[in-house]
Amino acid sequence: MARMKLLTVKTAKAPAKEAGPGSRGWTGRGGGMAQLLPSVREYRGTTVQVCGLWPFSSGASSPMIGVPLGRHEETQATVCCDPISWFQRARLISNPSAFILGKPGLGKSTVVRRMFIGLSAQGVHPLILGDLKGEHVKAVKALGGQVIKLGRGVGYLNILDPGQAVEAAQLLEDSGHHEDAARVRADAHGRRLTMVVSLITISRNNPPTDQEQTILDRALRVLDERFDGIPVLKDLLDVIVSAPDELRQVALDRGDMNIYLQETRALEATLLGLTGGGKLGEIFSRQTTNPMKRDRAVVFDVSSIDETETDLQAAVLLACWSYGFGTVNVAHALADAGLEPRRNYLVVLDELWRALRAGKGMVDRVDALTRLNRSVGVGQIMISHTMSDLLALPAEEDRMKARGFVERSGMVICGGLPASEMPLLTSAIPLSRQEQQKLISWQDPPAWDSRGLDVDPPGRGKFLIKVGGRPGIPVQLGLTSIEQNDGLNDTDTRWHPDREKFA
Repeated sequence: MARMKLLTVKTAKAPAKEAGPGSRGWTGRGGGMAQLLPSVREYRGTTVQVCGLWPFSSGASSPMIGVPLGRHEETQATVCCDPISWFQRARLISNPSAFILGKPGLGKSTVVRRMFIGLSAQGVHPLILGDLKGEHVKAVKALGGQVIKLGRGVGYLNILDPGQAVEAAQLLEDSGHHEDAARVRADAHGRRLTMVVSLITISRNNPPTDQEQTILDRALRVLDERFDGIPVLKDLLDVIVSAPDELRQVALDRGDMNIYLQETRALEATLLGLTGGGKLGEIFSRQTTNPMKRDRAVVFDVSSIDETETDLQAAVLLACWSYGFGTVNVAHALADAGLEPRRNYLVVLDELWRALRAGKGMVDRVDALTRLNRSVGVGQIMISHTMSDLLALPAEEDRMKARGFVERSGMVICGGLPASEMPLLTSAIPLSRQEQQKLISWQDPPAWDSRGLDVDPPGRGKFLIKVGGRPGIPVQLGLTSIEQNDGLNDTDTRWHPDREKFA
């Protein structure tokens, strides 16, 4: 038998690894390995300043164009945002509009105030068309703007007042812009008709019939032709009562006065209630006490109206919106004709849900008012609490149109919202599961053991900026010392004890 020899191969031994600490320190017993690593301090600079620090620099993850709001919640990068800058300069959104949603007390008014203060420094005039709490009055006064007070015995707004449309149309006629003048007059007529129909809708909780709207349209035209000066609602009622031939033709009375009286009886009764000082008539039945100016910031202070007068609040908000949009269109018409310098505006529509709930057909009225400002140079911010407020309407078509307000907005800014809002919100804008959980966590109250201290809820000042299907930008709003100390953002002043007065 042949003997087989086993050959053994000697392998080289690997060199012994030198003992040393790992990324977290020394391991093993008594090594002192760190469980938590301290975060490295971050600095921000331009590409010219940090070009020599490669590879220890990285690009910012948030836009740097617009009004500075605060810092990114995760990366601590500065976040700049406003609807006009993102539309005009950054080209990030398709139209200069924003919709803000969030529970009360989490900072919706503060973020709006930061935006219009920053934009005013860039030459944009903020128009707060209906301030129900008077929380923007101090800021507008600090900007040198105009404060218009409305309320019972405080101030009046004549919805038949064409504002500056008559003077602007005459200027356009004298300068040879006849088509522009006709457009300004038609826009003023349409807005006045829309406001009269809106007031009737709120007063009745139902819109007027098609025939009544036709009668109102013809009555306004007759009033403009025959009345010398600025008419009020009482003058419109007098035209309908006098039964001119133009109105009898559209009423289809066939020469029978009894038919005309029958067709206009309900309309006369409603207008009589509006002019006789009913639940809506006192504020709208007289001449405008403080006409709006178009060359500065403006706020309509309606804080004197009680919270329980929901119909009156909705009517005043609609009147302010119509008046403001009409003034903006006049300014644009004069600027297009070269008669005035170009002015940009940021229109703020607060408490949108109040107007939508005022009665059937109010969604169409709001939609008609807001669609008329789709011109270059006007930004728009709508504010409401939740999607449920917008969709709590009896008619399905109204709910679809109300959801369209959110869908058509260039950006949607969300604060803390309850979990029940997520299915409604995701039907309008896409939200990932992480983004939904973030919004839900922001609406939690502060810790139970606050010991009476001034502890903010975890979601106060935190917002998620959504643009289309892009990932949201979570931002923590940062206030300056002036904003903190001057009380510009304090909306709970009546809850603070006046210690100095009673000391």
